Amino acid sequence: MHVRHTARLTGVCAAVLGAISGAYAAEADFDPTKPVSKVTGGIGYATDSARRFGEYNGLTNEGVYPLIDLSIVRRDETTGTWMRIEGRSLGLDNRSALLELNRQGRWGAFLDFTRIPRHEPYTAVTSVTGIGSGTVTVPGTFTPGTSAFELKTTREVLGAGVDYILAPGLDMSVRFRNDHREGNRIWGRGTTGGGPPGTFGNFEFTPEPINQTMRQLDVLLSYSGDRLQLTGGYYGTMFNNQFNQLDVVGGVAALATPGTTAFTPLALPPDNHSHQVHLSGSYGFTNTTRATFKTAYATARQNDTFPTGAAVPLAPGVGNNLDGKVDTTLAQMGVISRPLPKLTLRADFRYEDRDDKTPVVQFFTAPGSTATGVNEPRSIRTTRGSSEASYMLPYALRLTGGIEYEEKKRNTSDVRIVSYREKTEEWSYRVELRRSMSETLTGAIAYVYSDRDGSPFITTTQNGGALGSNLIAPIHLADRKRDKVRVSSNWNPIDALNVQFFADWADDRYSGRDGSGLGPRKGEAYTYSIDAGYTFSDKWQANVWYTRNKTRADQSTCEAASAAGVCPNTAADPTYNASVTNESDNVGIGFRGKPNARIEIGGDLTYSDIKDTYFQMPANPPGNAVPTSLPNITTRLTRLSLFGKYALDKRSGLRLNYIFDRFSTNDWTWPSWVFIDGTRLTQDDHQKVHFIGLSYYFRWQ
Repeated sequence: MHVRHTARLTGVCAAVLGAISGAYAAEADFDPTKPVSKVTGGIGYATDSARRFGEYNGLTNEGVYPLIDLSIVRRDETTGTWMRIEGRSLGLDNRSALLELNRQGRWGAFLDFTRIPRHEPYTAVTSVTGIGSGTVTVPGTFTPGTSAFELKTTREVLGAGVDYILAPGLDMSVRFRNDHREGNRIWGRGTTGGGPPGTFGNFEFTPEPINQTMRQLDVLLSYSGDRLQLTGGYYGTMFNNQFNQLDVVGGVAALATPGTTAFTPLALPPDNHSHQVHLSGSYGFTNTTRATFKTAYATARQNDTFPTGAAVPLAPGVGNNLDGKVDTTLAQMGVISRPLPKLTLRADFRYEDRDDKTPVVQFFTAPGSTATGVNEPRSIRTTRGSSEASYMLPYALRLTGGIEYEEKKRNTSDVRIVSYREKTEEWSYRVELRRSMSETLTGAIAYVYSDRDGSPFITTTQNGGALGSNLIAPIHLADRKRDKVRVSSNWNPIDALNVQFFADWADDRYSGRDGSGLGPRKGEAYTYSIDAGYTFSDKWQANVWYTRNKTRADQSTCEAASAAGVCPNTAADPTYNASVTNESDNVGIGFRGKPNARIEIGGDLTYSDIKDTYFQMPANPPGNAVPTSLPNITTRLTRLSLFGKYALDKRSGLRLNYIFDRFSTNDWTWPSWVFIDGTRLTQDDHQKVHFIGLSYYFRWQ
């Protein structure tokens, strides 16, 4: 099928190039010592509407699109000052522009702008109104959608920066970035419960309005001496959200009942800001020993006003904001030395303390069995150290051995419904053998063994002292043993051919909690890839690559465990195993050619086959029919890109681009979902589009 499209493009290229071949007129070559400017203009046509193809470039609908690019470069010979003006995709949604000035060895400045759209692949067919505002109105009963909304967000990023050399070895840079995002995205409110046939629980479609601005300021001062290098500065962020709450009018009674149980307003991301000062550097004690360090202190604040409304269950006397404070201290140092010509030693240490100083206050006026109404700080302290030795053996073999230790300590709370442990520790041991087998072949194999455990799991306790279920060890806290192997090689038998191979495989085993046999049990992940490039001549090159990835996680689950942690293990409430897998095969091939001075051609073909499986089977009692495995999801992506350039003369020419993009999936998740208000999310499961662009370019000095 791809061959057929290639042949079609070749025919179009031949017709276009043949028609203009008579316009060629030789001109003098450009002066290689002077910069070249270029402007490009043309049109493109998309044959079909395809939201996946236009998700990030805005080419979502069939139609004609302008293609405009420019690059203007100037240099003042007397002062050595450069000026560069660039614009890319100026007629499209994902356009960008840059203005840059710099004087060699003295200073530089830039101003840039980037616009990045993101079109939601799903179309909402709904009767909900007010989408995009701070108040949405939801039908009180099941009402099939009457309007189609294509949700999207747009980011507009404005950046500016200045670099200045204060003195030899001492320079300063300042960067500012204003990132504004507008639009709306899929969101909802709800809880479990009944509903009309075909719906699931009391979940309503309440899309989130987006009107957010993130500002960043980065100031750096750098020093570079013979032995000492230092970089220090300040980095700050400020986040502002025009909508800190979403009010919902109407809806089903279970969610809209006035009082403290009503699901309105819904809190949105609050305003916040952070500030960090940092200093890092390195010092060379001798020609064979160098030390590095980094230290930083950051403080983050969140004191935006709480959402307001009659249904906000805020206890009296807690103020009108969280007064959130998180301070983070970082210290890191390392040393690398070569005491002998064949021996290299390395050691690193890192300490990070994230201290949540948010005041602990009872916010809720009606605590439940699993919550006291008191907020819970999230503090964590991480200590990590590693050491490594590498020695050159006979026969060009280099043997490397290393050891690494990481400890994480977390804060605890009196009432918690999620299984938890205060401390986890992990030791890792690594050995690697690397060899240059010949001038054309190098290879390495490495093995890493890791063992993670920690302090006893804390018994989950409900408000009032009752015990919760104490069976599960969350995957990031569970005891785990991991074996990991990595193989890599590079083969360059002749100058024209280069072949690279890479394989990475990891196997995880989880021991569960207190002999329960539940929670994560096994994990597996691997990546195989091979990449080859061949240069036929100075005018023709080609490459081909293939990658296979797989990630699998197995876990055991207990249905309806008692508070004491006993599984019923009955037909109605069994223990069952689940194996979730994501695997993909990806292949690509490309070429570039320049058959003569006027013509340049190239192309790339990529194909991905991605499969997600959700296999479930009963464990106890065996043979039970519950649960039933969920259907698999397969997604396939194909893209063919071809281009041809024809030089009319030394200054101008034509460029023809062709893209074929195909997306197909049997994803059942959203299409099978219906909100209780009647909203459906739909997409075309088989999307295909051809995009053809023809443009003219002109270059000058």
